[in-house]
Amino acid sequence: MQKVKNFIKNELKGLFSPDEINSLTRLILEKEFSIPLADVLTCKFNHLSDAEMQRLSEIVGKLKNSEPIQYILGETDFFGLTFYLDDSVLIPRPETEELVQWIVDSVKNEPLKILDIGTGSGCIAVTLAKKLPFAEVHAWDISRDALGVARKNADKNGVHLFLAEKDILQESVSDEKFDIVVSNPPYVTEFEKGEMQENVLNFEPHLAMFVSDQNALVFYEKIADFALKNLNKGGKLFFEINREKGNQIEMLLQQRGFGNIERQKDISGNERMIKAERG
Repeated sequence: MQKVKNFIKNELKGLFSPDEINSLTRLILEKEFSIPLADVLTCKFNHLSDAEMQRLSEIVGKLKNSEPIQYILGETDFFGLTFYLDDSVLIPRPETEELVQWIVDSVKNEPLKILDIGTGSGCIAVTLAKKLPFAEVHAWDISRDALGVARKNADKNGVHLFLAEKDILQESVSDEKFDIVVSNPPYVTEFEKGEMQENVLNFEPHLAMFVSDQNALVFYEKIADFALKNLNKGGKLFFEINREKGNQIEMLLQQRGFGNIERQKDISGNERMIKAERG
């Protein structure tokens, strides 16, 4: 129905680009009101009820207040899977999909024990468990709320995760051995806050995002130290990284004796991932 589309367009005009408004319209009508995409595109759907129009107005109001659509709808897609979301976890990004693909491409069809440190929504751990059914996947987070979200997403996508509430910054966090350790840790510095969009800054959990300017690599250092002790020989360590810190992270991995270090750019051409191997 063109009237509904026009309502969304007129309310969001000037706040979002025309392409973004079209994308948001499709998402809202398809996800929130269960209208098939083909019907959305051709405007062949019934009038929304008064209650549905009220809900639509609420959604549009939240968008005008810069709240991310993923939190408003309570879900997002990642690697072809659907994930439940709330504001206790970061919204999964496309570059993290590329990190997951790199891991999937680098393993053979054999039993593996994988650990995802700082799992958040569980997007990395759940996807790896789905794509590598021969793997045993563990997922840690310091946030109990985040672990609750990860558990919901494991159930939603029909996989089993070994979830644990752990703080990787603490000494002797675990003696378990793993074949792969992966992490997308907090890496945005306080200095970079000024460059961030309002919808990220005001709604996504700062605990999962920011580090101090004085100790920007603290999570990489601690996780690398952990991986050095807890990876099996030949085991691999994967990080998502701040695009400005690739040289520094590679250096700290070299200093700890990791080998076969590779950096990879994301689809936008930013250095976003690094892989290293325990000798």
